[in-house]
Amino acid sequence: METLETMKGQVLKVGIEDKVEPSKALVFGLQHVLAMFGATVTVPLVVGGAVGLSGSEIALMIQAVLLAMGIATLLQTTIGSRYPIVQGSSFAFIPGLIAIGSSLGMAAVQGALIVGGLIEAAIGWLGIIGKVRRLFTPLVTGVTITLIGFSLADVAVKNFFNFYADPSGGTIARATLVAVVTFLTTVMVALKAKGSLKAMPVVVGAAVGYLVSVPLGLVNLDLVKSLPVVSIPRPFPWGEPVFDTTAIVLLLFAFLVSIIESVGDYHAIATVTGSEVTGGHIARGIGSEGLACSIAGLLGACGTTSYSENIGVVALTKVGSRYVVQIGAVILILLSLVPKFAGVLASMPAPVLGGLTLALYGMISVTGLRLIKERVEFNDRNTLILAAALIAGLGAPQLPQEFLTAFPKIVASIMESGMAVGALTAIVLDRLL
Repeated sequence: METLETMKGQVLKVGIEDKVEPSKALVFGLQHVLAMFGATVTVPLVVGGAVGLSGSEIALMIQAVLLAMGIATLLQTTIGSRYPIVQGSSFAFIPGLIAIGSSLGMAAVQGALIVGGLIEAAIGWLGIIGKVRRLFTPLVTGVTITLIGFSLADVAVKNFFNFYADPSGGTIARATLVAVVTFLTTVMVALKAKGSLKAMPVVVGAAVGYLVSVPLGLVNLDLVKSLPVVSIPRPFPWGEPVFDTTAIVLLLFAFLVSIIESVGDYHAIATVTGSEVTGGHIARGIGSEGLACSIAGLLGACGTTSYSENIGVVALTKVGSRYVVQIGAVILILLSLVPKFAGVLASMPAPVLGGLTLALYGMISVTGLRLIKERVEFNDRNTLILAAALIAGLGAPQLPQEFLTAFPKIVASIMESGMAVGALTAIVLDRLL
């Protein structure tokens, strides 16, 4: 077993392999849960709303996500990289999950996650990760990440004005008020707050937006009353999984983006903890993430990735114990057993999500643009690749459905994903030019 703590000076107060007394470990673990909670719950809320799931089904999905992310974190800190890394729902999967869930159903989402997870596990554990990484140069990665945010723009705006719940527009005034309050709260906490509060803009923004929504009649708690206090999430909540080739291929692009993000996070946590990252750590980490995605598919949840937010928590607190992160994982698993808690989250009004994601999705795109700015030389070749990939990625999803029927089914499915089209365009041009 490799040791992780090849320290370059005193970086941490509590090292990766250090134990922490139970009371402190509980507090530190809860802090990790709070740091990742808003983002990881936002994914099932957005996907469920866009796909048209009922409130009880969204609550079920949230339960599954909490359980899957708890299991994924335990896998990452034991058989995976063994770094203090928290796993959460990946935003990279949202466009694919919405496209598949809307056209083929949630059973096909389950099947695509199961198969895609096994492929990711093989990429990690068989050492293929090195070859895959070479395809995703900073230019390709930057374009892909940028298009993730852009492809979610319509979802954010539709939630902002409560379109999914009320397409007639009868609640526009109230929805706009809630969304604006949520957005401003989130931004102000992110920019002006101090200490640990600064790390929780999503949680604070969601709480304020939710409270404002109650007197405006946008919150329905009937679902919470009908749910049991305790229950165990069951496998295949969306029925027997459907293994559709086009769905699997479409989601593979999200898996590739998630892999690249996670590899970057492994290097980041190694820097923060003063430890040495090796090919073995990366291979095991990606392997465990793939296994976790397959488990997420079995449970009816979303794809998982490592969370940069929690690396920030380690950097801030100087507590790098992976045992603390495992306490956080256990907290997530325990929360997944309380349906009423999931029901409260599922009752989150769409305008609150709109206010949150207006900034969140934009930040995804900005992250990709920053990567391009910092690591890509703007010569004629790279500029042409960037221009072509962005336009292809933005334009392809605008093609009408009746026109897409002229393409083979698998091609039509890829054309509906701006991220997939942009990534493919960038990869091909980057190899040819």
